[in-house]
Amino acid sequence: MLGPLSLNFLNLPSPTDHVIEDNLEEDDSFRLPPNLSPGKFLHAAFNTPDAPKAIEFAHGTTTLSFVFKGGVIVAVDSRSTMGTYIASQSVKKVIEINPFLLGTMAGGAADCSFWERELGRRCRLYELRNKERISVAAASKLLANIVYSYKNYGLSMGTMITGWDKKGPHLYYVDDDGTRLKGQRFSVGSGSTYAYGILDSGYRWDLEIDEAIELGRRSIYHATHRDAFSGGIVNVYHVHEKGWTKISADDSTKLHYERYSLEKL
Repeated sequence: MLGPLSLNFLNLPSPTDHVIEDNLEEDDSFRLPPNLSPGKFLHAAFNTPDAPKAIEFAHGTTTLSFVFKGGVIVAVDSRSTMGTYIASQSVKKVIEINPFLLGTMAGGAADCSFWERELGRRCRLYELRNKERISVAAASKLLANIVYSYKNYGLSMGTMITGWDKKGPHLYYVDDDGTRLKGQRFSVGSGSTYAYGILDSGYRWDLEIDEAIELGRRSIYHATHRDAFSGGIVNVYHVHEKGWTKISADDSTKLHYERYSLEKL
């Protein structure tokens, strides 16, 4: 038989139930694992004979950006995959850092979104302290320094930082090793090889704005058509002197059946 029902859980907690040490200081820093190199530690741990199978993270995406005379075009897909499983078709892979800066997401969604939003916070602090917008070069260097300090901690990031500052449009690639490269065009993700095929063949500096937008959209579409891990919505942004503007969000399936496949007939 069951004993009498206790109603002690209805009592209000006593002030002495939770004791807080007076000498503890508030620490809002990002907590790190208690290892100098967690990546190497995990690698060694999973190499032991009786270790369980390590989790293999399979990433899939296609993002691209390129600079031309009218600014910068940023185009991305919106599919999120976990191996062969499609987790979402509506991921926002362009992170709006501020009205003049954009970042892209490739790799781990949590890592990219967290650190690029942290970059936005630091860019805002820079503006408040210096009474001017941060440059694209400085913003990308901030992100590169942040991720380099977490090298070998297992971050998965392949991002592009782009925007318009006093010196015009700029584009930088930053990854989780702290690598930082400046260039005129980049594509990142599992479908980047397909996107590069269209981007390299159609790119030139003196593209008109409409031509540049179409080149970005077409490049992502071809990547979604050939790469199983890319798909969903093709989002296109244009970065110009007055900030960034979202140009379009087109379903890649509709682009195929209602537009691009008809051009081959």
